[in-house]
Amino acid sequence: MPEKHGAIDFPHMVVPVGSKPVEVVGGLLWFRLPLSMPLNHVNAFAARDADGWTIIDTGMDTPETRQIWTDVLGGPLSGAPLRRVIVTHHHPDHVGLAGWFQAKHGAELWTTRTAWLTARMLTLDRQETPTHEALSFYKSAGMEKRALEKRASSRPFNFVDCVHLIPLGFKRIREGDSIDVGGMRWDVRTGGGHAPEHATLWCRDAPAVLAGDQLLADISPNVGVYPTEPDADPLEEWLESCSRFKKFARDDQIVLTGHKRPYRGLPERLSQLIFNHHSALDRLSNALSQPMTAIECFQALYKRNIGSGEFGLALAESVAHLNHLYFRGQANRCRRDDGAWLWTA
Repeated sequence: MPEKHGAIDFPHMVVPVGSKPVEVVGGLLWFRLPLSMPLNHVNAFAARDADGWTIIDTGMDTPETRQIWTDVLGGPLSGAPLRRVIVTHHHPDHVGLAGWFQAKHGAELWTTRTAWLTARMLTLDRQETPTHEALSFYKSAGMEKRALEKRASSRPFNFVDCVHLIPLGFKRIREGDSIDVGGMRWDVRTGGGHAPEHATLWCRDAPAVLAGDQLLADISPNVGVYPTEPDADPLEEWLESCSRFKKFARDDQIVLTGHKRPYRGLPERLSQLIFNHHSALDRLSNALSQPMTAIECFQALYKRNIGSGEFGLALAESVAHLNHLYFRGQANRCRRDDGAWLWTA
């Protein structure tokens, strides 16, 4: 029986394992690929076109994930060539094997221009030590001296650690395009906040949305600020995207997401995603009656202790919420003697 949480219901109780898919709406095949992090999986999908298969998102470039896809291509997707990979956004768990599919299997890569440029640039940017800009960002967020020194002497995460080099050449998709996938017509609608120019596909011929990480059901996608653009306001882009998508959302659509299970109840979920961030902003604004650094805001934002495995994402999201308040004129900031920003309402 489907599981229902208020207006949100989850029609598929069985989840895919390894190279064995679960068939979802319109004949799409749903795969679940492993990740070595607290969120331990990413979803991918496959559709049969007239001239071969299309894969939507790929997982990270790891030996285990490569082997799963090798088994998939020799099993559920055998009998027709792999023609195309559609990538919803540039994050490693979604684009990780796109270059491998291009180089090894001759697939064409379809994605937004921003996603391609960002992923291509990051695979070419290898760093053995943190940059000055990254350390300045952590200092501005209030990182303690000992933690900052440890980070300064450690090798940072490199995109190319888990993303195959992306060859030159891709097919651009953009807002307003319509494309054929699996014998059905899909409209491209892009969102922001979680990733720039994140592609979502809305089916005209069946009640389905291929949503990537833009419209998750069980968790809120990370909306973060990073050293590359420390004064960004991705939360403004996120809230605008959620509001804009509302006019296309219907209760009967099955939303095929990048993590967790497909669900129905998109109108209610969009309202929840907007409400959750407004609630976090209210908690944060109340906490800023006293000056605080971004790291000191964790308890107000998350209402729980943040472990080392969550620290990076939590910090990025804390700065995003503070920046949003600042650019809306609802918070001030000043430099502390050690270089950290102190924020007040």
